[in-house]
Amino acid sequence: MPLLRSFRSTTTAWAFVAIVAAGAVAPQHASAEVSDLRRTPIVRAVEAVRPSVVNIQGQKTVANTGEASRQVNGMGTGVVIDARGYILTNHHVVDGVRRIRVGLDDGQVYTARLIAHDRTTDLAVIKVDAGRPLPTITIGTSSDLMTAEPVIAVGNAYGYDHTVTRGIISALHRDVQVSETQAYKDLIQTDASINPGNSGGPLLSIEGKMIGVNVAVRAGAQGIGFAIPVDDALEIAARLMSVEKLENHWHGLETASIPASDELVVRRVLSGSPAAVSGLLVGDVIERVGDIDTHRSLDLERALLGQRSGAPIGVEVLRDGKPMQVTMAITQRGTRARAIATADEGAWRLLGMTLDAEPSATFASLKTRYRGGMRVVDVRRGGPADQQGIVSGDILVGMHRWETSSTEDIRYIVDHSTIATMDNVKFYVLRGDDTLFGYMNLAAASNGKASR
Repeated sequence: MPLLRSFRSTTTAWAFVAIVAAGAVAPQHASAEVSDLRRTPIVRAVEAVRPSVVNIQGQKTVANTGEASRQVNGMGTGVVIDARGYILTNHHVVDGVRRIRVGLDDGQVYTARLIAHDRTTDLAVIKVDAGRPLPTITIGTSSDLMTAEPVIAVGNAYGYDHTVTRGIISALHRDVQVSETQAYKDLIQTDASINPGNSGGPLLSIEGKMIGVNVAVRAGAQGIGFAIPVDDALEIAARLMSVEKLENHWHGLETASIPASDELVVRRVLSGSPAAVSGLLVGDVIERVGDIDTHRSLDLERALLGQRSGAPIGVEVLRDGKPMQVTMAITQRGTRARAIATADEGAWRLLGMTLDAEPSATFASLKTRYRGGMRVVDVRRGGPADQQGIVSGDILVGMHRWETSSTEDIRYIVDHSTIATMDNVKFYVLRGDDTLFGYMNLAAASNGKASR
């Protein structure tokens, strides 16, 4: 005890002890480089994603049974999925929050607005306007996860932002009933500590790629946390950020992500849609839209968000392994669909085929006098087109004395007062570099039944 009093009363003694202690530390690490042994894969993974992980704070009103409602502080985590400030998080993190406060890794704090949410899957998209591009999270896949592989969780645990925990994948495909109103399907189970405030943050692979969205911790259990698989989470995010939902635009594409090849494949093209007019086909691999590389449906929606109706945007695709480029222009939802309905139904009923406008760029590369046409998308078995050998992929360029270069041309033809009574209607189609012609018996078709 006297020794302690002696040191406390003598400033120079404290200085002396400090100097001795400092001298006892041999390395001068302030100028030394960190060794590779210390810069582990976990360190590198966290360094890479840290700028794209945000903490979320806000107050919400909680109603107590039999008591007055009260204000509570909420907290959670989010990940930046688009440089314009779009952030993916859990719905329960922002549900009921009047003022969503988002803190970035550089210390800047912004007020976010709720863009869209899905209560069933407990996911939401919010947005901050930072006035500059924000770093985005690196996306992995949850399709090839292995039980016992190492994982890392980053989040705003108990309000301590950018807290890092590590563990392994304990199990896959877990269904978890959190409450009477909230259930989760097909979750990743991990023993990486996931605490209150981690919700909405990333679960990372050892490569530093997001493989899940941390979502739940089982009350009363230690070492058990859960995350939504990233493939599922981003499919939901694509719907939440769709141009149809947010901007009342449409493109008419249904796509599927192929994790094994990191490709975005066209599964369906809606007839008469902007995608159909552009010449996109089922099976095309969409590689780039505008200046955004596309590997997921979410990338497609991000690329089209903010595009002006009718403004052309370049789409790079692989078709049968060969690169090509088309131009697409999204339109207001419903406006064009109503305009083409008559043409679609009439062409199927009377001609026995579904048609979509062929891009003008196609004709520039062909040795033909035609400057426009309608691509055959589908042929009704036994219909007039089928009887004359027309197949999907042919380009209809003329019928009778009329050109067929647009939806409006087709609508005029099928609505014409005499066309349905004619038994020898001459048509012209392009097939590759060849121009073919034949005669359709539409009188017989108009007296028969034509159903899909």
